[in-house]
Amino acid sequence: MAEPLRRSFPRLARMDRPRERLLSRGPRALADEELLAVLLRTGRAGCDVLELSRRILRRFPGGSLAGVPAPELSAQEGIGPVRAASIAAALELARRWGWRREERALLDRPESVWRELSSLRGLRKEHFVALFLDACNRLIQQEVVSVGTLTATLVHPREVFSSAVSCAAAGIIVAHNHPSGDPEPSREDRETTRRLSEAGKILGIPLLDHVVVGECRYFSFRERGLMDA
Repeated sequence: MAEPLRRSFPRLARMDRPRERLLSRGPRALADEELLAVLLRTGRAGCDVLELSRRILRRFPGGSLAGVPAPELSAQEGIGPVRAASIAAALELARRWGWRREERALLDRPESVWRELSSLRGLRKEHFVALFLDACNRLIQQEVVSVGTLTATLVHPREVFSSAVSCAAAGIIVAHNHPSGDPEPSREDRETTRRLSEAGKILGIPLLDHVVVGECRYFSFRERGLMDA
């Protein structure tokens, strides 16, 4: 009697199995056939899941697997409809999210931040916003940290950096508007910048800039050399 198919990795020690390696070391530590093996989950009679993955990748080399329609993939030996659906869904997610990375705003200049936050211009209350960036200065997410009065906004580093840690940001830009339309920073703005910069150094998530949004212009602490002021 053939071995049950649920024995996915019959010849591998537990910590050598792709699923366990992915959980302990992260997906980037896995080779292509190991990532595919995690999706397939099981092998078939006479062929463990890693060998099955290698055979599939040899059949569709150079990333061509991504272009195979699900019905055609389903007809391949060792795949079938359930596995074909899992592979197709994973590839489609990768395709969609790859597009989203390309579409994310590039915030490598203060003027780009000012334009990205054009909705803050003309507001009657100060809105303090944190922009969480990846290593290429592309926007991961944007968050309104606080809404203040006509003259002041209270910001604590905890409120800024907790979200930065959650989304694995490589850096942060903060910004807020001045309802008066004049972006010249106040003493409180300078103190807030100093505290956030110090917190970023401790946490290893640098504060890249603080941009004050005015009606027709902006003030950048980075441009003026005031990040530690």
